[in-house]
Amino acid sequence: MGYMLQKDNLLEWRTIYKNVMLGLEIRHIKNKENIEYVNKLLKKYDLYDFKDKYPAQLSGGMRQRVALIRTLAVRPKILLLDEAFSALDYQTRINVTKDIYNILKAENITALMVTHDISEAISMSDRVIVLSQRPAKIKNIHNIEFDIPNRTPLNCRESPKFSKYFDTLWKELGD
Repeated sequence: MGYMLQKDNLLEWRTIYKNVMLGLEIRHIKNKENIEYVNKLLKKYDLYDFKDKYPAQLSGGMRQRVALIRTLAVRPKILLLDEAFSALDYQTRINVTKDIYNILKAENITALMVTHDISEAISMSDRVIVLSQRPAKIKNIHNIEFDIPNRTPLNCRESPKFSKYFDTLWKELGD
């Protein structure tokens, strides 16, 4: 299981490469196969050229991708995302959700995402679970289906179904 927090929590004194290797080091699984996997991820997601840079030298979106790759490096079957995009400005957030969505699909990772952003929940998810107020209980489960070739979070927002899902969730959350 992997866990990605609201903030990237990159260690400012470690290079991007060393930050990505942190989980492997802690779990004592820094071997040839996992190092090759990390290098593949860095190349595939356009961060390899920045591996010797430090977190302060990267944009917020790049930092989030580094945090995700650090999480993926340990090869989790399930990824928990806790408000993973909330620290980003709106435009960066939209771009990063696209990147993260594509990475999760490409790496075939199941993700459980906690968010208070209805649009984000709809555009990123196959299923939205609405919780009640405290103590939280499952209030409802909504299957999210878009008949869109090459689905992305952005083109979901352009679909006529999007506003219907949004209205349904908005009303339910208001109850």
